[in-house]
Amino acid sequence: MRLILADSNDLMRVGIRTILNTKLDVEIVGEAQSSKELIDMLTSFPTELVVIDYTSPGFDIDVLLLIKGMYPKINLLAITPEQSAQVLVDALRAGITSYVKKDCSIPEIIEAVTETLKGNKFFCGQILDTIKEANLDVDDFDDVFSCEAVLISKRECEIITLIAEGFTNQQIADKLFISSHTVNTHRKNIMAKLGVKNTAGIVMYAIKTNLTSPNKFLFTADNS
Repeated sequence: MRLILADSNDLMRVGIRTILNTKLDVEIVGEAQSSKELIDMLTSFPTELVVIDYTSPGFDIDVLLLIKGMYPKINLLAITPEQSAQVLVDALRAGITSYVKKDCSIPEIIEAVTETLKGNKFFCGQILDTIKEANLDVDDFDDVFSCEAVLISKRECEIITLIAEGFTNQQIADKLFISSHTVNTHRKNIMAKLGVKNTAGIVMYAIKTNLTSPNKFLFTADNS
């Protein structure tokens, strides 16, 4: 099974690489130190799993949306320092399959990789405690958007597209000849309609509904 390690910390990549090469029959086809490197590798190497710390420098949560938009069959295993319940929710909404902490035991990390390669979810004990304390159900995040119709106006579609392509409220206002305050109002209404709490959720909606392409978003984000 082929996987990519994505973490800007050299020591962490070496450690995870050593663990996986010693304990599992997997092929590490690449090691990315930024979102851009990761996307480039995914276009070059067939991959079943990305093991990623999307919180490390050079990465952010939007890369998870890009990966799931471009390669929906790839599984994502997050290995990060301790995070809040809201960060976990955002990661699950963005497409994370499994989640463990960096200070988890080696057997837990091995099991996380093994189960995620099978397409199963896996959460270490510490992550499960955070999920339980927040009264979250991970199964609620299999589909971020329900099948119920969402009425989005033409203007809201324009704003969703521009948000997903990385434009600020003021830049959107200038493009559409409206005030920044109006853009902010539209943004709040859009998030309420979609049932999302941040820009990452809007980006996911834009990609899933083909309002923008993952490649266009990545290009804009890299040059903003």
